[in-house]
Amino acid sequence: MAQPNSESDLLKNLLEPLLDDFQYWFGRSRTLLEANEISFLGAEAQADLLARVIAAQQQVSAAQMLFKATAGQVGVDTAVMAPWHHLVHECWGVATRFRQEQANQ
Repeated sequence: MAQPNSESDLLKNLLEPLLDDFQYWFGRSRTLLEANEISFLGAEAQADLLARVIAAQQQVSAAQMLFKATAGQVGVDTAVMAPWHHLVHECWGVATRFRQEQANQ
């Protein structure tokens, strides 16, 4: 029977890729929001969403730096990650609708 991973191994195997995924999706969302006028959002809502994405990217970067600086000994509370997850989900919805509208034009 295999030995269970230590807590730091578990954090490294789960948290590190999760933080990378957040960075990836926030980066894609930022690119979309900066490069396109998304008419169904309106300028103010688009600017607000972009500001929230940029803030979340900075938060994830800080978590990644702390994780690396402590050699994987520090985790991130799920209460901190939940808003990131909701924001990624919101961005997916915007991107999906934007692409659907582009395809219909």
